[in-house]
Formats: sequence, C-alpha cells, structure tokens
Amino acid sequence: MKSALLSSTYFGPIQWYQKLNRYDNCLVEQYDHFVKQTYRNRCVIATTAGLQSLTVPTEAYEGPKCYMRDIRISDHGNWRHLHWNALASAYGESPFFEFYADDLRPFYEKHWDYLIDFNMAITQKMCELLDIHPSIKLSTNYTKAEETEFDDFRDVIRPKHPQPDPTFSPRPYYQVFSAKNGFLPNLSILDLLFNEGNEAVLFL
Repeated sequence: MKSALLSSTYFGPIQWYQKLNRYDNCLVEQYDHFVKQTYRNRCVIATTAGLQSLTVPTEAYEGPKCYMRDIRISDHGNWRHLHWNALASAYGESPFFEFYADDLRPFYEKHWDYLIDFNMAITQKMCELLDIHPSIKLSTNYTKAEETEFDDFRDVIRPKHPQPDPTFSPRPYYQVFSAKNGFLPNLSILDLLFNEGNEAVLFL
C-alpha cells in the first residue's frame, strides 16, 4: 500500500492529482501553517497571453501563523465572479469547457467559510469528473514526515521553488493556445480536464 502526504490545493496542478490517482491512500495536511503564494489558495491556468494565476483571497488572522484548517475565505474583490470569467475566457473555446461548466460553476456561486472545506469539495468533484477513486482523509494533527511511511509531497508540489519529483514527468496534451505559447506543463487540473475531457485520466 502506497500512501502520499499532500498539502491542500485550490484546483491543484496535474502533479497533485497524479498522486491521488497513483497512491492507495492520500492524507491532506490541515495542521500545517498557511503559506501565501502556494497552491493552497492559488491555481495557474493558460490564457492567450500565457500563464495566469487565480488566487482565492483569505481573511487576515491574528499572529504570524495560522493553521490551514482555520483559514477563512474573504469575499473581498468579487473574486468568484472574476475567477469564473477568467476560466470562461481562457477555456471557452476548449473542447470540453461547456460539458463541465455546470459541474464547476456552483463553486463560484456558493459562499464557503473555510478554505480547507472549499478545497476538499473541489477535490471530491474533480475526482468524480476525472473518474478516479482515491482514498482521501484530512490529517488529525500535524504529520511529521520522519514518523510516517507516507511519501511526503507537501513541499515538493508548489508553484515557487518546487523540489525534485522523479515520479512526475509532464506528458504533453492538447492545449488551446499551444500554437502561440507552446506546451505549458503542470497547470491546474482544470486545464487538462477542459482540453482532454474523459481522456484526462490517461495523463495522470
């Protein structure tokens, strides 16, 4: 039995979903300290101009650190409307955007209090759409890598300064703007889903 230890993600990258697909058990850490500018509240999509980051705003918290499980989503800046419009603009011409739009739009219509709950609901929906069936649990306390048999990807999968991952090699697939931008690897799982549909799982 292979087990993976992961940080929570907002429409995480393909690398993250590869772990869900390939590991028997996946533990999502919720007792790590929230770190800004990570996949915890950010996803990266492809637009005609290149890469674009979509960031879920979070409420300020007291003190220098806060557990991921306690991070609240902010309603600042009409971000839900902006994120959905960005996705529609970037992927409206992709082969499968309209097919999946009704499944994903509700995430931008409902209010969520906590980021961890929002992310886990997204993860469950994406697994359903990808037709993968991982065993996923939230941690019940902070997990020390040296005290478990989990493969620890918490600091490996991140947008800035990722650590080496010999088990992941991006596989090129069709992208709407590849003629202009070339192939852009390891984007949000949404990029793979909108472009490859039910064959997305073959790239995991």
